[in-house]
Amino acid sequence: MAARAMWKAEVALGTLRVPVKLYAAIQDRNIHFRLLHAKDKTPVVQQMVDSGKEEPVPPEKIRKGVEVEHGVYVLLTEEEQTALEPPESREIVVEQVVDREQVDERWFDRPYYLGPDGDPDRYFALAEALTAKDSVAISRWTMRQKRYAGAMHGNQGYLMLETLRFAEEIVPIMPLRPPTHRAPDQREIALAEQLIAALADEFDPDEYREAVLSLVESKAAGKIVQFPKDRIRKSSASLEEVLTASLKQNKR
Repeated sequence: MAARAMWKAEVALGTLRVPVKLYAAIQDRNIHFRLLHAKDKTPVVQQMVDSGKEEPVPPEKIRKGVEVEHGVYVLLTEEEQTALEPPESREIVVEQVVDREQVDERWFDRPYYLGPDGDPDRYFALAEALTAKDSVAISRWTMRQKRYAGAMHGNQGYLMLETLRFAEEIVPIMPLRPPTHRAPDQREIALAEQLIAALADEFDPDEYREAVLSLVESKAAGKIVQFPKDRIRKSSASLEEVLTASLKQNKR
């Protein structure tokens, strides 16, 4: 089945305009558990409850507010929230182009595909140029009453657009002070490299999901599932001894 575009826009790079379609690059394949009443296995529902009176509150009596200090809230009306929404736009404005290595992976949030929408020559020329230079185009756009910042780059001949997190969301690494330790010697480094090479394999992000589905299928078929107990291992061996033992176990 052909992919369905989520949104249409134009990439604005100076005077250049490139019509594009936005597609989802990821999909939710998580296993969603239902909350059930343990007694009769019927689904339970969640309610908004007054934390003071412990009474349900109907939706029409709920308002949004921001806590400015402990226990003090500023309420925003629907009209005020609507007035703050940015005007709808169909432009993805490129503000600057930087080397890809300048954008730390911590900034990337959610990926999207950009496909051509009527002018493939301009589209593929832009994708090829960004790929050849190993560059990302820092862009801004408004979609569905929400402002976004993102990084556009080439991927396998096409364009991708990844939303970026805000600066206040990024936790700097400098406060993380490592404990004092001796530098590993060359023998330990060589053993660690061998262990990494021995564990090299294909990336399988669905391992947990597949394990849960297999467990569900087994229980649905009436099978009794037993799990081995984890043994707690204590070791006072040196780093070199641990790495050597790990290599031997992996070879077996």
